[in-house]
Amino acid sequence: MSAPTLGELKAPLLVLRMLAVEFAHLPAPCVSVSAVYPNRLDLSVHDDLTAFEAWREALGLAPESVSYHEQSDGRTRVLEAQTQYAGAQLHLTGYAKAPAPARPVYLAGTGGGG
Repeated sequence: MSAPTLGELKAPLLVLRMLAVEFAHLPAPCVSVSAVYPNRLDLSVHDDLTAFEAWREALGLAPESVSYHEQSDGRTRVLEAQTQYAGAQLHLTGYAKAPAPARPVYLAGTGGGG
């Protein structure tokens, strides 16, 4: 089996070019194209789920198409969506820190504080 050629990455690279022109005003995501998945374009945004939402909306992805999970023992929120876009499989991922759990508040005389 031979290694894929750059030409085999044509679909995601053309989509990236289209996105760079059409959505130049949006926050810049991390971009990944790989010979392992030659038809796939990955866009990821970090520390800003509003940037994820801006991309989701611009790409016409329905809110219900987004999956949510947490990683790193609940310390990181992850939003993911995917679609076919102009001939390539597009994956959009957003990462953000989860808020720290609320610390209990003890009232004086309740015996819970220190």
